[in-house]
Amino acid sequence: MPGPLSFGGAALWFSGFVSPRPPLVGHPGVTDSAHNGPVNNRPRIIGHRGAPAVFPEHTPASYRAAFAAGVDFVEPDVVPTRDGVLAVIHEPRLDDTTDIASRPEFASRFTRKRAGRIAASGWFVEEFNWDELRTLRGIERWPELRPASAAHDGEEGMLRLRELVELTSAEAPGVGLVIELKHDARTLRLGFDYVELLRAELDGLWDAPALAELRWESFEVPVLQRLRDAGLPGKRIQLVEDGRGRLDEEEGPARLTAEGLAEVGEWANGISVRCEVLTRDLVDQAHALGLEVFAYTLRLEERFLPTAFAGDAAGWVRYLADTGVDVLFADDPAAVRVLLG
Repeated sequence: MPGPLSFGGAALWFSGFVSPRPPLVGHPGVTDSAHNGPVNNRPRIIGHRGAPAVFPEHTPASYRAAFAAGVDFVEPDVVPTRDGVLAVIHEPRLDDTTDIASRPEFASRFTRKRAGRIAASGWFVEEFNWDELRTLRGIERWPELRPASAAHDGEEGMLRLRELVELTSAEAPGVGLVIELKHDARTLRLGFDYVELLRAELDGLWDAPALAELRWESFEVPVLQRLRDAGLPGKRIQLVEDGRGRLDEEEGPARLTAEGLAEVGEWANGISVRCEVLTRDLVDQAHALGLEVFAYTLRLEERFLPTAFAGDAAGWVRYLADTGVDVLFADDPAAVRVLLG
């Protein structure tokens, strides 16, 4: 079968991407020991795709590990299936996080797709009904990097959004959901509108405990505006890319200017930015406009630490907390909790 995708750039449409050690943008004078004192701000923690540092992402075990870590929220990504079910998976391409490549009954569904300048081969969510997808098993995206998670490959299957709401409400009723709506423009081209899909998927569940502090997030403005106009409950968070691999329809660095931030309040209640561009000044500007500030994604493995914090994951966590950020996405929420003290 074809090997992993290799497009260069940043977080791409079809596949998760392991970036090289990131620069620390806009943080002059930061050193490894810059933040070695007590943490003055303890942000709320999101279990990003559950707790994927210890179990394959978006599996029930990954979410249960996040619950056990004491998270405030968990974050599912959703993508529509052929029959309009909202599957919990990070991207439309199934290859990286399921065992689809080893399933001979689905070999004929292998295809090649293009979205603008990006093309990829593989198996894609929209080519399958939910009853087919639920037979797949979750696998670790980065087995060499996360062998503890990879040890659980094949143990559990995929979730749909409805199931995750029910699981969270039953087992961790104090934990909220931050739901990322993936690739809205593409989803519309497939003939689906997230507003209608969500109404169907969550029918009868809007009062569930997991939705009490509901947040929606997207890199694309139109879907957040449609959620607002439709009156769906929950706060709306504008995700912002840093420009390295931003798709045309996604919000980029211009959104983080004074003018850009001032506009966000027309359709959203907050912003979510890469950890590497987070600064106290940005947080203060957003707070002055009444916006929540989220930052993604805190990963503690050495290859993900900025150069200024090489070998100092604890310092990086404290640095981010001390910007005054409200909420941090974390792949290992238990470890982040320990580092925050």
